[in-house]
Amino acid sequence: MRQSELFTKVSRAAPKDEVALNAELLTRGGFIYKNSAGVYSFLPLGWRVIQKIAGIIREEMNAIGGQELFMAALHDKRYLKATKRWDVGVVFKVVSGGKDAGEKEPGFNISWTHEEIMAEIGTKYVSSYKDLPFAAYQIQTKFRNEPRAKSGLLRGREFLMKDLYSFHTSEEDLFKYYDRVAAAYQKIFARCGLKAYYTLAAGGDFTASNTHEFQVVADVGEDTIYLCEKCEYAENKEISKLTVGGKCPKCGTGIREEKAIEVGNIFPLGTKYSEAFNLQFADEQGRKKYVVMGSYGIGLGRVMATIVEVMSDKSGIVWPANVAPFRVHLLALNGANGDAAYRALQDEKIEVLYDDRSLSAGEKFAEADLVGIPWRLVVSPKLGTKVEVKRRGENNAEIMDIKEVTKKLSENGLLQ
Repeated sequence: MRQSELFTKVSRAAPKDEVALNAELLTRGGFIYKNSAGVYSFLPLGWRVIQKIAGIIREEMNAIGGQELFMAALHDKRYLKATKRWDVGVVFKVVSGGKDAGEKEPGFNISWTHEEIMAEIGTKYVSSYKDLPFAAYQIQTKFRNEPRAKSGLLRGREFLMKDLYSFHTSEEDLFKYYDRVAAAYQKIFARCGLKAYYTLAAGGDFTASNTHEFQVVADVGEDTIYLCEKCEYAENKEISKLTVGGKCPKCGTGIREEKAIEVGNIFPLGTKYSEAFNLQFADEQGRKKYVVMGSYGIGLGRVMATIVEVMSDKSGIVWPANVAPFRVHLLALNGANGDAAYRALQDEKIEVLYDDRSLSAGEKFAEADLVGIPWRLVVSPKLGTKVEVKRRGENNAEIMDIKEVTKKLSENGLLQ
């Protein structure tokens, strides 16, 4: 893509109403636009990052048997009434309108979660043990009446969520799948460039036991975890009996305390939702039993924000290659024509943002560092037919011809 055709622009000034680093850099770089507190639009560069994250999630969810669907976001209040969650503080409630425009009490909510919806859908298709197990997931916008909308994409009122729901004949089968999801989550976060710790957390009124979170160590994190220095066993401080300097219950090594950002969670739900919606199956002896469920979530915008929080430097964002909006940022300096290099990169199916604008070299370098695309290629009159190649975040650059460039990029896994 030619940068001259990109309708968004990089901003030198930090937004006055943002305090979080992710919000500042993503706004300045033209990735997001703040509509109101806790509500953001993803601009072209930002949406490309989200699509990369979504692609990774889809691949790993499909690999463990997840079936993608897309559920309604507008929910009749009967769903949350059935599970006594209608009066939970985070629920956005709406009046239905239409022929009932005269009604004064909300009759619907807009989605903050889909356990109830998925459980009812299950009643249509599950009758026998032969129909189980299965797992279904979606990537959809969620809404929460968040009183502390802050921290950019880390805490919002509207956000993108991948939610997976699994259905089983027994808790034993649930926990086998639970472990598969946990392993898939580790792959997802690693592919996104994040080191996430599998962390024991508290259960709740609608879970069968303790739950687990995936926490990324970061100074700006709102959670506090106790973390083993050796085996990486972790517990959320809210439930933990561990102490700093104490011994890990798994390996006996010392425990340290860290601030962390939660990027995902998994919940063993048991039969609570199945009972609320009479989701039953007949076992091999014909006896009726309630389906055992699990729920598993990842916030896509939260992953994006966490990457920015932990992988930026003083100059801007440093995107991991797998989630970067483009793999290469091509800069034409001092009147040079970079069209030939641009075509060569496109011919090799390399995702490239081509800065063909009439700006000074200093402006282009500063903007490229802020946007954070993994590889920077420079063409200029002093280089002749050669190209300068530099990885974002590193100081050393190499001079080579375009064929050498495509070979180098291929060796680093950047060709599609």
